[in-house]
Amino acid sequence: MKQHWIFKGVKIVLFVLLAATVLSFVVMNLWNWLAPALFGLHPISFWQALGLLVLTKILFGGFRGGRGPSWRGRMSERWERMTPEERERFRAGMKARCGPFGSRAAAPKA
Repeated sequence: MKQHWIFKGVKIVLFVLLAATVLSFVVMNLWNWLAPALFGLHPISFWQALGLLVLTKILFGGFRGGRGPSWRGRMSERWERMTPEERERFRAGMKARCGPFGSRAAAPKA
């Protein structure tokens, strides 16, 4: 049974390496095709493209890896715990901040 998990782990590592390689080549080729012509920037190497992918993951993606509930899940749980009065107060507050929304807002005015 332990060998099964080792084999599965090796497959995952190989898949991640292959995906990183392919994505790095895509980023490198797109950059070298567009950035020098549009912005006068220098072409980049494979390793710079890989570094750019890692940097964007850090800045925009974080390292959560999909663990834990999303904001929608947390909001859904919070909504379920609200009383009808709290829900109406929430709707009124959102309407005051953002304007009308939902199916009633999408209906054409007569």
